[in-house]
Amino acid sequence: MKRVLITGGGGYIGSHAVKYFLEHQCEVVVIDNFSRGFHQPLDLLKNVGSLKVYEADLTSFDALLKVFEENEIDTVLHFAAFLSVDESVKHPELYFKNNVGGTLNLLEAMRVTGVNKLVFSSSCSVFGESQYLPIDEQHPLQPINPYGESKLICEKMIRWYVQAHHFRAISLRYFNVCGASSDGLIGDSKRPSPHLVQNLVRGAMGITPFHLTCPTVDTPDGTPIRDYIDIEDLTAAHYLAFEYLQHHDGFEAFNLGNGKGYSVKEMLTQVEQIFQVKIQAEKDNQPRQGEYAAVYADPSKAKRMLGWEVHRSLAESIQSLQKWYDKHPQGYDY
Repeated sequence: MKRVLITGGGGYIGSHAVKYFLEHQCEVVVIDNFSRGFHQPLDLLKNVGSLKVYEADLTSFDALLKVFEENEIDTVLHFAAFLSVDESVKHPELYFKNNVGGTLNLLEAMRVTGVNKLVFSSSCSVFGESQYLPIDEQHPLQPINPYGESKLICEKMIRWYVQAHHFRAISLRYFNVCGASSDGLIGDSKRPSPHLVQNLVRGAMGITPFHLTCPTVDTPDGTPIRDYIDIEDLTAAHYLAFEYLQHHDGFEAFNLGNGKGYSVKEMLTQVEQIFQVKIQAEKDNQPRQGEYAAVYADPSKAKRMLGWEVHRSLAESIQSLQKWYDKHPQGYDY
C-alpha cells in the first residue's frame, strides 16, 4: 500500500484529495497548520481509511522534517498555499513567505529524506492575460498578480530539483474549482469562499447575499470569463498524476479544465435557472484586484498523457454544492 503526504489536507481541495486517495487504498499523512483549513473534514475521513494528521507549518523546516522521518512517504501532493488573488496584490509578502518559502522547505525535506515524487497544485494564474484561447501548456507564463507569480516561482524551483536531484514531478495548473463530494460528506467551508460558484449557490439558497466582486473587463458582457472544473474531476486527475509518477521521470505540466469559458453573468444566469430564483447581485464598491479578462483551458494533454476525462457537468457541480450547503449552510461546525 502506497503512503502519500498531502500538504494542506484540511483545505477545500486538499480534503477532497485525502478522501479520493483513501478510497483508492492509499495510506495518507496530512500536514496542515489549520490557519485556513479545517480539522472537521479530516476527522470525518479517518473513518474512510488510514489517515494520520500533523498540525504543523511548512515554513518550519524542523516540523516538516519530523513528518518525513516518522513516515515512509512514497509521493507528496502539495496543496498548502494562500490562494486569494486580491489579497496577494495587497499583501505580496504573505504569498512569497508562505507559498514560496513553504515549498522550498518541502523540497528540501524531500531531498534530505530521499523522497523524490511530487504532484504540485499550481494554477492557471501562472499564464496571466491570455494571448490566445484556449490556453495550452505552451502558452507564455506571464502572471499579473503575486499569487500567480508565487506559483510560477514554485514551478521553477521544482524544475531545478528535477534536474539537480532527480525528482519526478507534475504540476497541475487548474482553472476555477467548484462542487462538493457526491456523497455530501465534505465541501467548501470558507466564508466567504474565493470561488464564484460556491458564492452563487449560497446566494441562490438565501444563505448569504451574493456580491459581484469582479472588475469590469474587456469581454462581451464586461465580466471575467473562466473555466470551471469540478472538485471530484480535479482530485481524479491528482490520482492519475500520482500513478504516472510511479513509472515516468522528469517534469510535466498539465492544464486541468473543462475547455469551455463562461462569464460571471452567464454563471449567474445558470445558477438562477437551476434554482428557479432571481439572485439579487450586489455590486461591490471595491472590486477584486489582479484579475484578468478571459481564460479557459485546452486540457487535451492531460487527456492524452494521463487518460483524464471530465465526468461531471456544471449542473452536477452546482447540485452537489446545493446538497452540501443544505446540510451545512455555514460550512463545518465550529
